[in-house]
Amino acid sequence: MKGHIRERSPGHWAIVLDVGEIDPKTGKKKRKWHSFTGTKREAQKECSRLVTVIDQGLYVEPTKQTVAEFLDEWLAFIKPSVAPKTHERYAEICRRGLAPLIGSVILSKLKTDRIDAAFTTALTAPRVDHRRRKDTEQREPLPPLAPRTVHHYRRVLVKALGQAVTWERLSRNPATATTPPKVERQKMLAYDVNQTATLLETLRPTRMFIPILLAVTCGLRRGEILALRWQHLELGDNRRQMSIEESAEQTNDGVRYKEPKSGRARTVALSASTVAELKAHRARQAEEQLRLGLRPDGDSFVVAQVDGAPLQPRSLTHEWVRVLGKTTLPRIRFHDLRHTHATQMLSAGVHPKIASERLGHSNIGITLDLYSHVMPGMQADAAEQVDVALQAAISSERKGK
Repeated sequence: MKGHIRERSPGHWAIVLDVGEIDPKTGKKKRKWHSFTGTKREAQKECSRLVTVIDQGLYVEPTKQTVAEFLDEWLAFIKPSVAPKTHERYAEICRRGLAPLIGSVILSKLKTDRIDAAFTTALTAPRVDHRRRKDTEQREPLPPLAPRTVHHYRRVLVKALGQAVTWERLSRNPATATTPPKVERQKMLAYDVNQTATLLETLRPTRMFIPILLAVTCGLRRGEILALRWQHLELGDNRRQMSIEESAEQTNDGVRYKEPKSGRARTVALSASTVAELKAHRARQAEEQLRLGLRPDGDSFVVAQVDGAPLQPRSLTHEWVRVLGKTTLPRIRFHDLRHTHATQMLSAGVHPKIASERLGHSNIGITLDLYSHVMPGMQADAAEQVDVALQAAISSERKGK
C-alpha cells in the first residue's frame, strides 16, 4: 500500500492512497482521497496512519453520515428487538439528549475526546428551556444535566456505536474509552412501621388504600399491582397467596402487559390481615360494578376504575402524589413503598434469600446490594446470638470437667 500528499491550498492537503486494485472502467489503479487541514508534517503523519490502517484491514470508508442520522437508523434497526418502553427511552436519549450534543458531527470523524467534551458541557453548562414564557418571551436557563442522566446517555451511545462497528461504519467504538461521570447512589427512602400504620389508616377511605396495601405488605411494583387479577389470588383459610405473572407498562401507544421485571412469575404469601382487606375490597368492588350492570369475574383487575377498566401506571402515580400531599408524612415515591416492605422485612430478621424471592429480584445479590444499609444491625444481632450459644457451650464444658 502506498500513499502521498498533495497541497491544495495553504494548510489544506489531499491524502491520496493507492488501493492497488485496477478500475475495470478506466484501467487505472483505484485511489482513495482524504482531505486534511494542518501542516505538511501533520498531513504526512496522517497519510502514514491511513496506510497502516488499510494494511491492517481496519480501514473504514468515510461517509458524510452524521451521528444524528446514524442514531435514527440505529433506532429503526433495534425497534423490533427491544420492548416498546425501552425503545421510547432510547429514542428520547438519542434525539433529545445526544443529538443536540454531538448529532452534527460526521460519524466517521467522531472521536473519544469530542464525546468527553460534549459530556463535560452537559454536566457543567446551563441548559436552555425552549418553551417560551408568555410574559417575557425569553428562554430561561435550566440547571446542567445530572451525572446519572449523562451516565444513561453514555450507556446508550456505547451500545449504538457498537452497532456502527459491527456494520463497519467505524473501526472502533470511541464511546467505550470515554470517562463515565461519577454517579452518587441515591439515598433509599422508606417509612418506618409507625409511619406505615399512619399511612394505611389515613388513606383507608380512598381508592389508593389497596394499591398502598399491596406495596407495603407484599413488596409489589407499581406495574405488578395494576396487572394483578382476581384469578391470581388465593384467599382461602389454608392457602393464602398471590401469583405475580404480569406487569403493566405505560407506553406512548397505551398500556401493555408483559412478564415481570425478573422475567419469570413468582408467588407471594399473604398475611391474614391482608387477606381480610382483599376480601372486603372484592365485595365492595363487586357491589360497585353490579350497580353499573357489570358482573366481575376472575379476569377482572384487583385495582381498577369504577367501571372495572384497568388503571394506567401514570394515573396511579399522579393519584399517589395527590393523596400523600394531604397527609403530614414525608414525601416519597410510590416505588419507595416497596422499599418500605423490604426494609421492614430485613429489619425483622427475615433471611435475605426469602426477601429476594418475595420481592422478585433475579438473584440475592441485588437484594443485598440495595438494602445493605439494613444489614449492620442484623450482623450485630447474629454476632450476639452466636456468642450466647458459644458461651453456653463453654460453660457446659467447664462444668463437665
